[in-house]
Amino acid sequence: MLESSVKFILLEALRKIFGTNIRAIIPQLALSAGTMIACACESIIMGKQSSLGPIDPLLDGKPAHGIIEEFQKAYEEIKDDPNKIPLWQPIIANYDPTLIGECLKAVKWANDMVAEWLSSGMFKNYRDKNQRIGRIIMELADHSLTLSHARHISAEQCRSIGLRVEKLEENKDLQDAVLSLHHTCLHTLSATNAYKIIENHLGTAYIKQAQIVPIRG
Repeated sequence: MLESSVKFILLEALRKIFGTNIRAIIPQLALSAGTMIACACESIIMGKQSSLGPIDPLLDGKPAHGIIEEFQKAYEEIKDDPNKIPLWQPIIANYDPTLIGECLKAVKWANDMVAEWLSSGMFKNYRDKNQRIGRIIMELADHSLTLSHARHISAEQCRSIGLRVEKLEENKDLQDAVLSLHHTCLHTLSATNAYKIIENHLGTAYIKQAQIVPIRG
């Protein structure tokens, strides 16, 4: 959750500088918070191997939708057959009393955030933007449709649900530049202690590195 909050703060800073004149470039994956940020841009550039993902929130690594569904299933089964209380009791006992409320708020917050970004950015000049946004939110946030938080949604699927997607392969120079940068970053992240790289158009970079602490046996 903390990492996602930092990403959203950076996005808001970019929007203050550039408005919504921002394109998201997805050379490979932008899942969860990455998908939400992509929805805040005017368009999304994706290649044949690129994927977005569902925007359903996680709480302590568990899908909020899944927790809500499990509580609802327990309620329905116990309502129909009180003898199932002993079966559900140890499962429900593992959850904090306020968990369902937190899950409901997290789901609403994620949906409202993406809807506002789509409305003020990608579809700001569309007369039918409410219908477009409604379908996108349903497709990206409805756990009964996405089934898994880790599901990959291709460029063609993203287009089919209404997102404005540009094909990376249609601009060969841009494709070469994007993939060169992408592979350079992958090699840097895999071969060094760096795990986060942010660089602006002036060449000023912020690189966060993991500290190695020697442990004496």
